[in-house]
This record gives sequence, structure tokens and C-alpha cells, in this order.
Amino acid sequence: MIKTPLRLRNVIAITLLISGVILFSCKTQNETAEFQPEILPLPPQLTTYEAMPIPEDNPMSPEKVALGRQLFFDERLSGDGSRSCYSCHVCEKGLTDGLAKSIGAFNKNLPRSSPTLWNIGYHKEFYWDGRSPSLEKQAMAAWTGANMGAKADEIAIMLNAIDGYHSQFRKVFNSDVTPDNIVKAIAAFERTIISGDTAWDRYRAGDQSALSESALRGWNVFQAIKCTNCHDGVLLTDQQYHNVGIGMDQKEPDVGRFKVTNKPEDTGAFKTPTLRDISQSAPYFHDGSAATLEEALDIMLGGGKPNQYLDRKNLEKHDVLPDQREALLDFLKSLDVDCKLTKPRLPDK
Repeated sequence: MIKTPLRLRNVIAITLLISGVILFSCKTQNETAEFQPEILPLPPQLTTYEAMPIPEDNPMSPEKVALGRQLFFDERLSGDGSRSCYSCHVCEKGLTDGLAKSIGAFNKNLPRSSPTLWNIGYHKEFYWDGRSPSLEKQAMAAWTGANMGAKADEIAIMLNAIDGYHSQFRKVFNSDVTPDNIVKAIAAFERTIISGDTAWDRYRAGDQSALSESALRGWNVFQAIKCTNCHDGVLLTDQQYHNVGIGMDQKEPDVGRFKVTNKPEDTGAFKTPTLRDISQSAPYFHDGSAATLEEALDIMLGGGKPNQYLDRKNLEKHDVLPDQREALLDFLKSLDVDCKLTKPRLPDK
């Protein structure tokens, strides 16, 4: 047997030791580099409203919501890489985009304003005309339509190539990225966009100091003149469709709900928007034609704008005093929401 010199054996041992350290270090670095999503507990639901309906094929989980939050904020989901879902639903603009009419991918002008998303998971129909029956279908339509202009299959392939996304989809859906799973994750996140802690909510829960004297007077006026016919309950919307006359004086008016039902009485009718965060979400109505909250309020106090299909059952003119009008505005401002939507870290490889 040939004996290896002691010095050579020591060199070999040191070399093997260094190699082991390098391999261990590389493995540790790879493990550390694996994308770690920010997984948060699911927020509490509203206690003063019926339970949020959750589709059987899209149950909620913190991991799915975390994935949906990333997708909601990721501009790579749009056809031109210019915008995310959040681009049309910005915190400081009441979860709208602050435009009279939205602008989609490739700078395409859209026909209506962007509605707020507060408590959207409790709604039963979506879009101003209610043409979409689920959040998942609405998300798919907005994603692949003019809003984001995406080619769903191509985006899914791109996301599959990003390890941080691919691994999350495997864990959450037990599958690779698909267009269907993308919108399911986004819808799950949207169901966590809940508002139930405004000054008005705290007042109704028993905190008598939550509303100013003027706002409380405005709340009483709001009820007295039957604004609650349409803006009722904790959601502050009846989720129904009403013609208040907006845009009906145009040469070719937007007929709204009529395109969905083909019922003449639905001509020019649009879904009642929630009043939550209303002071932040100017301009107002489906066409953004009212620039200020004061202007929008005056239209409604005037009983809407006359036209053949005006909802006279729920709308009538109210001659309120100047101090009552100011009180109404103060009440509406008590519905401001402390929006805490923030962009998470996104997978980049």
C-alpha cells in the first residue's frame, strides 16, 4: 500500500473541509433567497351584516390572500406593464383612481369611472351595471379587457417562470399558475378589503363622542329625507339600480342596467355606490360628471335630473337649510376610511 505523505493528507483534508463549507454556504444562501410572502391573519368580518359569501371553489386562506395581494399590486399582470389592479383603486382616492373616466392599458379611454372596492366581498353583482355575477368573473373581465389589456395565458406562463410565484401557486392551489387561479387569488384578497370602523360605525357601536355635533345632525337629516332608501345598512348601498338622471341629457346616453336586463325601466339605471370614503373618491357618479361632493349632494337633494326613466319612487326634491346641508356634508365625511392597503414585496425571480 502506498502511503500518502502527512503534509499531502493535511492539504486534502483542508480542501475537503473548505469545499464542504462552500457547499453548505451555497445551500444556505439558496434557502435564504427563496421568496417569503408576507402572510397576515385574515381580517375580521363585519359583525353587523350577514356573513360574506365565499365560493365553494375558492375558499379563503391567509396564504391565498397573501398571493392575491401580490398579484393585485403587480404591474406585470397588465398587457403593457403599466398598471396593476391597484392603479384603479388607490388608497388616498377612496379606492378609486380619481378620474372622471378610467384609463386602461395602452392608454385606452374607458367609458365609466372606477368604483370603490370597500366591502366589495359583500356585494352580489359587480360593475356599475351589475353585469358580472362574481368577483372572480369581474376580475377576469377587468384583467383581460380594456382595464389591463392582458393576454391571460401569456401572463400565466410568465408568472410560472418566476420561482417566487410558482412555488406559492403550488402551495396554495396545488398546481402551476393558471389564469383561473390568478383571478381566484385576486378575488380572495379583494374579499379582505373591509371597512367597518369609521367614525359613524363607532358611533353606532355606542361611542357617542365619535361623531361631531354637526355630523350627528347630518346623520339625522340623512335619515329624515330618506337617503336610506338607497344608501341603507352598514354597506350604505342597497345594491340595486336606480336612474338618477346622470348623463341622460347626452345625445347617446349610457343606458346602464338596460344592457344587462333589456328592461325599459332599467334604462339609465346604475348600481347605488357605497358612501364609505365618499369624501375621498371624487369625481362622482358613473361618468364622473360631478367634480365635488357638494355638487353631487346638490344633485341628489334636487331629486336627481329629470328624464323619462327617473326613479321617482326613491328620489324627490328636498329644500334643506344651509346648516342642514353643511351637516349632511359633515356626516358624509364621518364615513372616511383609514385605508391601510400597502404594496407588498413582489417575487422577482
